[in-house]
Amino acid sequence: MRTPKGLYRTSPTIYLCELDTCPTCHEPMSQTHYLNGLKTVQMMAAVQTIAYRPKRCFNPDCPGRTITWPAAAWQARAPKYGTYGYDVIAQIGWERQRQRARFAEVQARLDPHLEISEAHVRHLYHCQYLPLLACHERQHLADLQKLAQPAGLLLGMDGLMPEGGEPQLWLVRELQTGWTLRSGWLDRQDEATFAAFLQPIADLGLPIQATLSDKQAALLSALKLVFPQARHGLCQLHYLKNAAQPVADADEQMKIALRQTVRGQVGDLLRPKTAEKPAVLTVTGLLPSPVPAPADTCAPVSAADTKAGLAPQQEAVVQDLLQRTRYLLTLKGRPPFRLAGVEMFEQLEAVARCVDQLLRHAPRPEPRLLHLRAGLRAALRAVRADYRDLRQAADWLTQIADVLDPDGKPARTAAAVRTEWEHCLHEIDTASQTSPRLQGFAEKIGQVSESYAPGLFHTYDVPSLPRTNNARESEFREVKRRLFSTTGQTGAVKRLLLREGAWELIPGLGSLAETIAAISQVTTHALREEQQRVQTHRRRFRLHTRSAKQSQAQLKDLVRRWRALPAAKSP
Repeated sequence: MRTPKGLYRTSPTIYLCELDTCPTCHEPMSQTHYLNGLKTVQMMAAVQTIAYRPKRCFNPDCPGRTITWPAAAWQARAPKYGTYGYDVIAQIGWERQRQRARFAEVQARLDPHLEISEAHVRHLYHCQYLPLLACHERQHLADLQKLAQPAGLLLGMDGLMPEGGEPQLWLVRELQTGWTLRSGWLDRQDEATFAAFLQPIADLGLPIQATLSDKQAALLSALKLVFPQARHGLCQLHYLKNAAQPVADADEQMKIALRQTVRGQVGDLLRPKTAEKPAVLTVTGLLPSPVPAPADTCAPVSAADTKAGLAPQQEAVVQDLLQRTRYLLTLKGRPPFRLAGVEMFEQLEAVARCVDQLLRHAPRPEPRLLHLRAGLRAALRAVRADYRDLRQAADWLTQIADVLDPDGKPARTAAAVRTEWEHCLHEIDTASQTSPRLQGFAEKIGQVSESYAPGLFHTYDVPSLPRTNNARESEFREVKRRLFSTTGQTGAVKRLLLREGAWELIPGLGSLAETIAAISQVTTHALREEQQRVQTHRRRFRLHTRSAKQSQAQLKDLVRRWRALPAAKSP
């Protein structure tokens, strides 16, 4: 921030160095008579001109006699080369991350307190707040030694699905504390790349009790190479998803067939008339929509209504039933535990039974209900054999999940759980002999189970090792949601993940006051190094722009750099 001379008061607040003895030789320090660090700092409460009087050691034999020591209170106001206070930087980061505010909104909230543009808010977030947060978390490195002593560290790792040929964002956390050990991009996903990514953790020389990851072959081989003594746990949810894949595929096919048959049989009933779905629904505000009169379900049916057809109350029941049927045709699944085809079959069967009850109590047959019942029965009959097999396979997956789930059960060892699990798989294999299709499902479950078996059960002997990698995946989803809420553009989210994803994954602190206190303790050297990492990484994507103006400027710069090169000598 360049401040015009005389805009703010020039009488500075002077801070004195708090040191009494030299940190190097422990001799008494001497106060200097000059000022250092004179600058104007914008803070949330006020604009302040600050400076400090340093201290020096005048012991001629002291190696640090040339060092001038600043005042800690001066350092706690703002970064050394910055003119916005730590409280401003923390406020920007807090509103951006916790309140999911856009930069324009943050700038508008800060405007009554200080002079700052939206562009500078953006700069302070990306180039000050995120690097400061990363530097603060790095201070936990010294605590890893103490944490690792009783039993060892627990590492969880996962990667974000790459976009096209872009690098993939990967994250390694210590599972007992949530500290970020490594967060960054990998250009390839092979054993050598994963090993290079993990090796700095191994170089700490700390014991690693166990790791948790997905079953990616190159990653598993790298984990065994880098951490040969550690147990390698595999995500149980990914195991069940992979085991359920043929079942999920068959379920999707059955769902499509069932939906098409229902629409073919009773599509004329399910297509609502235009008048039944007004474009404007419930509205509030200064000009709200009218309040409908409550339906009187107990009103007697007049002779005229009976003669004319269904009473309004009965008509409403029919329309609600058709609406329910329309909704069921839109179901989507979440394998392995929510199979949309199985659920659609069961729910449509319940609708058909409801229609039976309505027809039994109707004063006379209603043609639409008869048509609906006949169409649903025909559609259900066409896929009933598929449903029986899929229902059985779904029950198998539930049984396996129940064996692995420790909730509500006495503590079990890994060996005990594995014995139960193997017994469950044997029962599945036996039950599958009744149908060739079931045999195919059981065979896939058996194959996937065998490949996952070495890493499924460590969690029962290592209580702090999670059963799934859901926490890492939830972090990726949360970052995506937060970035989308602050940008409103899917493309912008992808770009930000490529440019700042590793820093965006660094968790924030519990409160604004805690954040201010934490980032104000970061040293200038550490901050400058982290800012250099940010700039170096962002430079890789400088040519990734669709702006014609920026593109032209970048191309002109390439030509300038080329012309500045020494001329090639003639052969």
